[in-house]
Amino acid sequence: MTALYELTAHEQSAKLATKEISARELTEAHLRRIEAVEPRVRAFLSITAEVALAQAEAVDAKRIAGEALSPLAGIPVALKDNLCTTGTVTTAGSKILYNFVPPYDATVVQKLKTAGAVFVGKANLDEFAMGSSTENSGFHTTRNPWDTERVPGGSSGGSAAAVAACEASLALGSDTGGSIRQPASLCGVVGLKPTYGRVSRYGLIAYASSLDQIGPFGRDVTDCAFLLNAIAGHDPYDTTCNNLPVPDYTANLTPDVSVKGLRIGVPKEFFGEGVTSEVASLVQAAIAKLVQLGATAEECSLPATEYALASYYIIAPAECSSNLARFDGVKYGLRSTELAGHIGLTEKTRDEGFGDEVKQRIMIGTYTLSAGYYDAFYKRAQQARTLILRDYITAFEKYDVLLTPTSPTPAFKVGEKADPLAMKLADICTIPVNMAGLPALSLPCGFVDGLPVGLQIIGKAFDEATILRTAFAYEQATTWHSQRASLEN
Repeated sequence: MTALYELTAHEQSAKLATKEISARELTEAHLRRIEAVEPRVRAFLSITAEVALAQAEAVDAKRIAGEALSPLAGIPVALKDNLCTTGTVTTAGSKILYNFVPPYDATVVQKLKTAGAVFVGKANLDEFAMGSSTENSGFHTTRNPWDTERVPGGSSGGSAAAVAACEASLALGSDTGGSIRQPASLCGVVGLKPTYGRVSRYGLIAYASSLDQIGPFGRDVTDCAFLLNAIAGHDPYDTTCNNLPVPDYTANLTPDVSVKGLRIGVPKEFFGEGVTSEVASLVQAAIAKLVQLGATAEECSLPATEYALASYYIIAPAECSSNLARFDGVKYGLRSTELAGHIGLTEKTRDEGFGDEVKQRIMIGTYTLSAGYYDAFYKRAQQARTLILRDYITAFEKYDVLLTPTSPTPAFKVGEKADPLAMKLADICTIPVNMAGLPALSLPCGFVDGLPVGLQIIGKAFDEATILRTAFAYEQATTWHSQRASLEN
């Protein structure tokens, strides 16, 4: 018999709606699962059992009273620990915020509270979302449930691992250069980065404000659509949040879904150096499956893709240099105990509180924004970003979606990519999408030596519905999404 925590969120929702199970029963099942596997996975920075049980009991009371409830009511959710939560410590994976308790909820958190979701904990991440393996967390390294000697990806590695290990039914992450899609690929779950502006960033502790986007993790495509329905939409507190109508993303996810006539572009730049032959073969097989289902596919080119990685590592550090200036030891978080005047206090606090990766990116960003170097680096990176966007605009005049690998390799071992450049190349397939502000999804498309591989589906701006439909059609024709990590290693 399938355990409650192994069911998808939409299967759990159906059982809750018919009162076959209670929200408390479902929550307790997940808390027991966390207790059993968390010592090996370490997906969480904090486990909020009391909060979760109180939320579950409130949902059960409303259901008994006959109130109309959201499909998410009673569903256990993990929140990446860079999302502000009232009354719960929010660290962004950094020692500099080890004791920070926000006075407000992020907009997405408030929306999930309104929907009746149950918060089981705050998930681990690379410090301030800077990393691709969750090894840069200021507290501990999260492990991949498929092989605990390997990383879960990053920076949303804790969120992806929590869903893959069945510690939470759903999770929220943030994606600046692939931080939802890459860990989704490495952990064998579904992860979606919405269009920039589709989901409010209010209450997300910022890394790079023009690139960051909050998005969902689920065990299948329907789960992601469920969660996106709840968090998408305009927010007056976020001036970059778009006011376009939000469709029901689950509406077209039905057994008779069709991709007949869907036009697929396959950018050749995403199958070059660094992408293993095994990963490329699985992605090509997935494309062939969609063609078999009625789509058409052909190779295309996005020539400015070669500038994406270099441009990203100028723009993102520049924005992080500005955003992280607020952490000075005065207003909140860590404060150095060494008395050295105001400037000395700030220097000591940052030296003690920030990790090496964060310090490195702040220094790079400050350098590229400084007088004499702004035009040579930052301005040119922004010009390259425009070229990248133009390539996508041109491609989408001909194609409905673009298909690529999500990660160039399966999950690598903890400590394997000590070289900073090797680590940054882990995001080579995902960064161009953030530079263009487009939506993209990763879903499982096979395994290499027992490790999951992800297929990336890139769509037009604000056309998450077509991405989800494409992913769902592929999912219905395959069984990769139904496989679960055994946690035997």
